[in-house]
Amino acid sequence: MSSGQQTRPGPFPLDVRLVRRLVDGRFPQWTGLPVRRFPSGGTVNAMYRLGDDMVVRLPLVEDGAGDVLAEREWLPRLAPLLPIAVPEVLGDGVPAEGYPWPWAVYRWLPGEIPEAGALGEPELLADDLASFVAAMRRVTLPGAPRAYRGGPLSTLDESTRAAIGELRGLPEEGVDCDALTTVWEDALRAPEWEGPPVWLHADLMPGNLLVDGGRLSSVIDFGCMGMGDPACDLFPAWNLLPAGARKVFREALGVDDATWRRGRGRTLSQALIALPHYRETNAAMAGNARHVIRAVLADDD
Repeated sequence: MSSGQQTRPGPFPLDVRLVRRLVDGRFPQWTGLPVRRFPSGGTVNAMYRLGDDMVVRLPLVEDGAGDVLAEREWLPRLAPLLPIAVPEVLGDGVPAEGYPWPWAVYRWLPGEIPEAGALGEPELLADDLASFVAAMRRVTLPGAPRAYRGGPLSTLDESTRAAIGELRGLPEEGVDCDALTTVWEDALRAPEWEGPPVWLHADLMPGNLLVDGGRLSSVIDFGCMGMGDPACDLFPAWNLLPAGARKVFREALGVDDATWRRGRGRTLSQALIALPHYRETNAAMAGNARHVIRAVLADDD
């Protein structure tokens, strides 16, 4: 690294004592409720349970501050339009006690994070996911932001090829980089979306889904939401669902070939970039990236 190159700041050092002071200072009505860290594989926000019925969500990095503000603005408007529970903001936190960014208190949503390869009702879950994605696409709220991942697929080309290059230098991962390059180039050849942009969650990773009895009960973390290419909300087809349920998901949404190819490419791009980045620091993210790579290579649609 050259002397003029800067490293990205690490996550803000949060702990229970600081969260306790933030809550007490902003929301004295909740002073007596216990605060405890909730384990999460997320890299942008930290979660702390507040009593039995609430959770405090605090950005770990500056980029997460905008997510909190976006959720404050849009979730109350989106919630009545969606068939699945989404986070409900109960309190708006402000910078204090040396903590530099806005934060929020939400109602606690029960459920379990689904695990690829261990789904109780995969085809029913696929239907539930399709219903959620379809409902998002039907939203017509004006003034929507542009989705974080909503632009042309070609904007991901440089970073995706760089990630493939990194993985060529990691033979222990056993990744078939030539085959993945072929899939990626097929996605790039697919026609871009020519219709109007649609509302997207834009980050449908397993960690942002909650299930109860195998069925989708909640979708969380809307920080990437906005309008863009509908292919951006096809991620669960490869990061979570087995082949049979993947077909159910596609048929329920009526996805055309070009959109399906772009969706597969977008999901693969995210996995390729995540694997070398998280392989030694975040087992959940790296594990799901490996799952996506296997699923994409096995996908014959």
